[in-house]
Amino acid sequence: MSAKSPTPILQFGTSRFLQAHFDLFVDEALKNDQAIGPITVVQSSGASARSGRLAALAAEDGYPVKIRGLENGSIVDREQQIVSITRALSTATDWPKIVAIFVNEVEYLVSNTADAGYAPQPADKGDAFDQAMSFPAKLRLLLKERFLAHGRPLTIMPMELIPENGAVLRACVLALAEQDDSDFQDWLQNRIIWVNSLVDRIVSEPIDPAGAICEPYALWAIENQPGLALPCQHSAIELVDTLDDIEALKLFILNLGHTWLADRWQQQGSDRAMSVKTFLEDSETLNALQGMYEAEVIPGFAAAGMEQRARTYLATTIDRFRNPFLDHKLADIAQNHRQKIERRIRGFVDWAQSHGDTTPKPALAALINKVPAP
Repeated sequence: MSAKSPTPILQFGTSRFLQAHFDLFVDEALKNDQAIGPITVVQSSGASARSGRLAALAAEDGYPVKIRGLENGSIVDREQQIVSITRALSTATDWPKIVAIFVNEVEYLVSNTADAGYAPQPADKGDAFDQAMSFPAKLRLLLKERFLAHGRPLTIMPMELIPENGAVLRACVLALAEQDDSDFQDWLQNRIIWVNSLVDRIVSEPIDPAGAICEPYALWAIENQPGLALPCQHSAIELVDTLDDIEALKLFILNLGHTWLADRWQQQGSDRAMSVKTFLEDSETLNALQGMYEAEVIPGFAAAGMEQRARTYLATTIDRFRNPFLDHKLADIAQNHRQKIERRIRGFVDWAQSHGDTTPKPALAALINKVPAP
C-alpha cells in the first residue's frame, strides 16, 4: 500500500489504543499544520487475521473514532474520521519496503507493541530479518540499515506502559548490538534520541475493521531532553522535565482509586457484572471514595507541593470513573489485587511520608494490613 507523500512517522503497532490516541493526535495536528507529516503503520506480529485492519487503517476516507464520556461533568458523544495514516504494512510480507521507508523517509519512530513485543526471542541475535524476532531486534536491524546508508539520526518514542520506556528500549537494542561495529554502537548511544513518555486514555472497544471507542480524557506526557522536537502539537501532549509527578498522579489517584473500589466491591459480595460506573451510582460508595481522597490522598500531594494539580486530576478522575458509556468491570480491576495494594496503596503511603505527610490514613491502612509487608 503506497502513500501519496513521504511519511516522516513510522508507527510499530496497530492497536485500537494507538488509533484513538497518537494517530488521532497527528490527524488533528495535520489539520492545523502542526504535525511533521503523515504516518506509515507497521503490523509487527504478522497476524494474517489483522490484514483487514491494515487496509482499513490506510483507507482514503480514514477510520472512525467515537469519543464518549464525561468532561467537566458534561456528556461528550462525538465521532470523527482519522486520516493521518497513509500507508499500512506488515513485517511478515513487506520487510524490504519497511526498510526503504525507514532509511529514506522517517524522522520519528513510535511504538506500542505491549510487553510481549519486548520479550526476547531465539531469533533475535541474527543479522538477517526473521519474523519471529522481538520488536527491539527488528528495530536494531532497521537502525543498522539506516546507519549504513547515511547515519542520519532520528527520534524514537516508545509508548509501551513500561517505566522509562525509552531508556528500556535503548538498553534492549544496545544489548542486541553488542557484537556490532563500535561506530554503530556509538551512533545508537549518542545520535539517536530515545524518549521516555507516559500515555493514558481508556479505549474501551474496537470498531471493525478499524476504529475505536474512547473516553474524552487523553494524555501523552513526554520527558524533555536536549535536541528533542515533537512530531506534532496537541493539547493532550505535555512536555515535562521529569515524568515523576505525572506517574504519581496516575498511580496514586487513578490506580489507587480503582484498587480501593475493587476492595469495597469484594467486601459487598462481588457481583461479577458490576462496573465502576454502576458501583458509583450508589451515593454512599461515591461519598466514601471522595472522602477517602480528601482526607487521606490529597494531604500527601499537598506535602509534595502538588495539591492543586492533584485536585484538578482528581476531578477528571471522578468523571472518568463515572463515564456513562464505559463498562469497566470491577472483576477485571480486582485481578492481582494483593500486588496492586502493595504498589498503589502501600506505595502511596510510603511516597507521602517521604514528602513529610504525617496525617492519619485509616482507610488505606486497612487495605495495607491485608497484605504482609515485604
